[in-house]
Amino acid sequence: MKPQVIIIGRPNVGKSTLFNRLVGKKLALVDDQPGVTRDRRMGDAVIAGLEFTIVDTAGWEDEDAESLPGRMRQQTEVSLEGADAALFVIDARAGLTPLDNEIARWLHSQQVPVIAVANKAEGRTGEAGVLEAYSLGFGEPIALSAEHGEGVADLFGALWPLIGDGEAERAAANRAGEPAEPDDFVTGPLKLAIVGRPNAGKSTLINRLLGEDRLLTGPEAGITRDSIAIDWQWTDPIDGETRDIRLIDTAGMRKRAQVVDKLEKLSVADARRAIDFAEVVVLLLDATRGLEHQDLKIASQVLEEGRALMIAINKWDIAEDASRLFNGIRAALDEGLAQVRGLPLFAVSAKTGKGLDTMLHAAFEIREAWSKRVPTSALNRWFDDALEANPPPAPKGKRIKLRYITQAGTRPPRFVVFGTRLDMLPKSYERYLVNGIRKSLGFDAVPVRVVLKTPKNPYAKD
Repeated sequence: MKPQVIIIGRPNVGKSTLFNRLVGKKLALVDDQPGVTRDRRMGDAVIAGLEFTIVDTAGWEDEDAESLPGRMRQQTEVSLEGADAALFVIDARAGLTPLDNEIARWLHSQQVPVIAVANKAEGRTGEAGVLEAYSLGFGEPIALSAEHGEGVADLFGALWPLIGDGEAERAAANRAGEPAEPDDFVTGPLKLAIVGRPNAGKSTLINRLLGEDRLLTGPEAGITRDSIAIDWQWTDPIDGETRDIRLIDTAGMRKRAQVVDKLEKLSVADARRAIDFAEVVVLLLDATRGLEHQDLKIASQVLEEGRALMIAINKWDIAEDASRLFNGIRAALDEGLAQVRGLPLFAVSAKTGKGLDTMLHAAFEIREAWSKRVPTSALNRWFDDALEANPPPAPKGKRIKLRYITQAGTRPPRFVVFGTRLDMLPKSYERYLVNGIRKSLGFDAVPVRVVLKTPKNPYAKD
């Protein structure tokens, strides 16, 4: 395991900017307004060969424990458990505040080594704040500018005595050909994104799977802002196998016309990037609201990106007229998403855990279909049978010749059909081919791409 370093501080001191700087990517949302980060976000950081896991946390606020800021603070406190070091970030331009001193007193009561980081220290305006940071009692503070990358070398010098020895041993073991961590996966963890409208219960569902309050939840809609990825191991009760999963929680996606706040726009864009990253996407519905037009739009977007899609109806424990609701949603999905009929549909409850294991088992099966490659011989046998059962039409008496088919790729499965006069082939016949591939070759409800291609005639005039 890599050493874990936690970033802690009050709101708007630049914690997420420092996180992005250390991971080398703009993973965490950053904005001028305070309180953007709400959930813990982890990333792989490297400074001059020193590898560690960096954890961004919500801004520490002195609020009632039952309020949203109070619950955010509790998440930050929990993040310190098991950490190897903490970066206590202050704003060098603003200087120390009473809240900074309160956080410092709490950190002194913990058993984790702390490095004081005076961020925004570029130029003369930050000098006074850097000097004030000595009074926090954590030794020499690191003057740093997360936005411009200044002071990162000094941060490396402060971190190395705390986490460098273990990292050196791990690197030495790797050089000796003895992996420090067992390579117990072949295809990698299942990248499973949970998407849906606000307040559908996405974070609650992930907490239920993990068996801990890892993500911030509550009655307020739109609590989640960042897309949070969590690595987790799940034991399948059906076959007893332990499988690796990367769970991805996302912000609720409302109708575009209703999204006017800049931060919500950033959150929705981050959710869309999470869909691009995922292999399988679970669209979570609210059983108390049924299937809405926005759900169909989200589903269409997932399918357009070529991701394997599953639908889960959450809050099943409080659903009214459950059988009618399930059948109604099934019919509406088949009608509204005619391009992919028979999407996997599950009734689940994030509160009780009902149906979650069945849903996860199916997620691995649908990823296998999404990654499947059909042998050329089997593909062409199906193609010949499909043409014999339903020959292509001859519009205006001109025969359309379909010669052969090949699979061009997977994830999602992509096929290329070669022939002549393919520009005249009706869309209905293309759907016939796609549906046949899905039904006969084991792709079920996986999105399938079929491209028509006419070989260029070298004797034809341009």
